[in-house]
Amino acid sequence: MGPSESSDMFFFGDFCLDRRGLFCREGGGPLVPVKIGSRALDILKLLVDQAGGLVSKDEIVATVWPQVVVEDSNLTVQISALRHLLDQRSIGGSYIQTVAGRGYRFVAPVTRREASTSAHLTLGTVRSPAQRLSIVVLPFTNLSDNPDQQFFADGITEDLTTCLSRVPHSFVISRHTAFTYQNRRIGAKEIGRELGVRYVLEGSIRRAAKRVRVTVQLVDADTDAHLWAERYDVSWAGVFEVQDEIVTAIVGAIEPELLKVERERISSRPLQSEDAYELYHRGMFHHYRQRRADNIEAQTYFRRALAIEPRYPQVTAALSIALSAAAMFGWSPDADEYFKQAYELAEQAVVLDARYPNSHFALGLVCMWTHRREQALAAFEEAIKLNASFAAAHVLLGQMYLYGDQPEKAIEIAEKGIRLSPNDPRLFIWLPALAGAHYMLRRYAEAIEAGRRSWSLNRSRSFGLRYVVAGLGQLGRIEEARAVLGELKLIDPDLVSIEASYRRNYQNPASVEHIMDGLRKAGFK
Repeated sequence: MGPSESSDMFFFGDFCLDRRGLFCREGGGPLVPVKIGSRALDILKLLVDQAGGLVSKDEIVATVWPQVVVEDSNLTVQISALRHLLDQRSIGGSYIQTVAGRGYRFVAPVTRREASTSAHLTLGTVRSPAQRLSIVVLPFTNLSDNPDQQFFADGITEDLTTCLSRVPHSFVISRHTAFTYQNRRIGAKEIGRELGVRYVLEGSIRRAAKRVRVTVQLVDADTDAHLWAERYDVSWAGVFEVQDEIVTAIVGAIEPELLKVERERISSRPLQSEDAYELYHRGMFHHYRQRRADNIEAQTYFRRALAIEPRYPQVTAALSIALSAAAMFGWSPDADEYFKQAYELAEQAVVLDARYPNSHFALGLVCMWTHRREQALAAFEEAIKLNASFAAAHVLLGQMYLYGDQPEKAIEIAEKGIRLSPNDPRLFIWLPALAGAHYMLRRYAEAIEAGRRSWSLNRSRSFGLRYVVAGLGQLGRIEEARAVLGELKLIDPDLVSIEASYRRNYQNPASVEHIMDGLRKAGFK
C-alpha cells in the first residue's frame, strides 16, 4: 500500500509528500513544489511508505517499472538523483541507506498526519516555482444525452493526467484533486491560483450513435488566454480503442505545444540564474529555430546545463540531437567528429534514463545518419513504445522505411506522426519523407504537393524542393520545373553532391536513379 492510500501527509526533514502526489519543501512560508522526475517520485513514495524497513530492489523495480526489463543502473541513477535532492541540507547523513545486495531503507524520521490534522496545508498555500511547467487536467464534461457516458469522459481525464505526468519537468496535479472541480463553475485563473499551476486543460465529449466528438482546449491560467484548441471526431469502435486513439492524439498535440510555450516564455526574459532547467529550455528555444547560429547557441546552453547537472538525461539527449543536426545540415567543421560525440551522448542518455523516449530518439537519429539501420529502427520503435504520441519518432521511423524501399509503410507511419503534431516547427524536415515516398510510388503530383509545403515552411532547406523538381520533370512539366530548378540550384548547385547524399541513405540504387532521372528531365545537369 503506497502513501497515497495509507495516509494524507508524510513529513520528513523540511519536506512533505501528500496523498495527491505533491512533493514540497517547507521554508517557513508557503510550501514550494520540488522538481522531481516521475520515477524518482514513485521510488520515494515506496520508500517513505515503508520508512525504516528494507525495500528490496525487486520490489522497487516491479512497482516503478512494471512489466519492463530494466538494468540495475537505472535504479542506481534514480536513487542517486533522490539522494542529491534530499541530502543537500541534511546534517545527519543520507535519507536513503543502501543495504548491499538487497535493497534500500528510508532512514529519516517520518511523521504521518491525516487530513483533519493537516488541514492548514491546503493546495491554496502551494505555489509552483515560476520557472516550472505545471498543469491540471480538469474533468471532461459529458455533453451526451446519455449520462452513463460520464465514465468515458472520466477515463479520458485520467489517461491524459497519466500521460502528461510523463512529460519531463512537468508538475501535474493528480486526478484525485482534479476531480474535486467536477461540476464546479470556476474560472481558469482561480483554479490556477488555488492549485498553483500555470496551465489548465479542459474539454468535453459528446457521443451520438456511432460517432464521438471530443473538444479540448489549453488555457493559460495566469492570463485566462486560450493557447490551443482542437476537436476530434472519431468512429465508435469500442470504449478502450476510442479512448486510446483520442488520448494519443491529444497528448501528441499538447505536449509540443506546452513545451513551445514554456521555452518561449523562459527565453523572452533575462537569464535569472545558472539553473539547469532554464538553460535547457533556452537551448531548446534556439534548437527549434533550425539555423546555424542558433544551433551553436543551443549547444552552448546545453553544455552549461550539463556542467551544473552532468547526469541530466534530457539535456544529454538534447545535446546529442543538436550535434547530429549540425553534422547533418553541414553546420559543423567536422561532421564525423560531431556524429561520434552525438552517438556517445545518445548512448549515455539511454543509460541515464532508459524510460525517457527522447534518449532513444537521439540514438535513432544519429544511427539513421551514420548507416546503423537496424539500430536506428530499434531506437525509434522503442521511443514510440515508451510514448505512443511521439510525433518525430513516427516520422523518422517512416523515413527509415522509405530508405529501406518500403514507401507504402513509410507513408502510413510518417502521416501518423504529422497528424500527431501538425504545427510542429520541424514539419519542413518531416514532409520530404512523404514527398519521397509518394515519388517512389510514382505519385508525382502528391510528391510535388508535399515538397512544396516543405519548401514554403523553410526556404533555406532543399529536401522537399528536390522532389518538386524531380516530380515536375517526370510529369513533363518542364517549363514549370525550370522555374523551380533555379531556386534549387541556389542551395544545391552540384548534381553529383545530391546523388552522393541519396546514395548514402537509400538502400536500393534504383531508387536513387529514379530521383536523378527526374532531376535530369527537369534540366538539372
